[in-house]
Amino acid sequence: MVVGEREALHEKYEGKIMESEKLKLPRMGFGTWQLSKADCKAAVLKAIDTGYTFIDTAQMYFNEAQVGEAIAACGKSRDDLIIATKVTPLKLSYNNVLKSTEVSLKKLGLKTIDLLYVHWPTPLFYKPKQTLKAFSELVDAGKVRFIGISNFNPEQVDKAIEVLKALDKPVIANQILHHPLKPQLKLREHLQEKGIYLVAYSPLARGKVFKVPVLQEIAKKHGTSAGQVSLAWIMAHSAIPIPKATGEAHIKDNFDSQDLVLDAEDIAAIDGLKK
Repeated sequence: MVVGEREALHEKYEGKIMESEKLKLPRMGFGTWQLSKADCKAAVLKAIDTGYTFIDTAQMYFNEAQVGEAIAACGKSRDDLIIATKVTPLKLSYNNVLKSTEVSLKKLGLKTIDLLYVHWPTPLFYKPKQTLKAFSELVDAGKVRFIGISNFNPEQVDKAIEVLKALDKPVIANQILHHPLKPQLKLREHLQEKGIYLVAYSPLARGKVFKVPVLQEIAKKHGTSAGQVSLAWIMAHSAIPIPKATGEAHIKDNFDSQDLVLDAEDIAAIDGLKK
């Protein structure tokens, strides 16, 4: 896929959401999973200074307060940032969703969360009608702007769409594990068909992409890193990677992958990797 086709495809899927909604996610976000409390604030500040505007955290990351400190200290207008967090799988009952979100708002130092996810549809705690009713009420109260889901399979995605449609709310995004060694083709196509953003966590396969010969060869061809190749491949398929990093060089290297244009041969080679 050439660059023009890639951008047109991204706009096509985004356009299906934009027809009725007004959340425009950037091509890449910054993840904070496994960022310690000691490292998180500085890393998020570096990310925002580099140009990231979409910051992702979660209740179970135990760093929402540090993300909030970075937001307060970064000097950016609140309107220039998109902040996402997730309700922990253990707190998906109606009352716990409401209570835990209030705690997240306080830790983040925000009046409104831009994107609130159901972190994982654990059967013991996730009851679609009860859970999503609470999410819908948070939107109505102005405490959340948009509703997302995470780690949902196609059937669970469709059920969430059904429940939220009855509440006059859309599903904006599904955050899932997605990288060249875990392409999630069926789910990726399903989300594209439904006009739902795919937000890709662990887009570097926890470092494994740096050891993949095909990615190394493509990186050498473009004079870049295997990490950038992985991120560019994800974006070429209209997904939004949210890589985590702590060092300034690594944060910038990830961000600069937005300038890497893979040709059709590169993408086909990555698509053909043994999974």
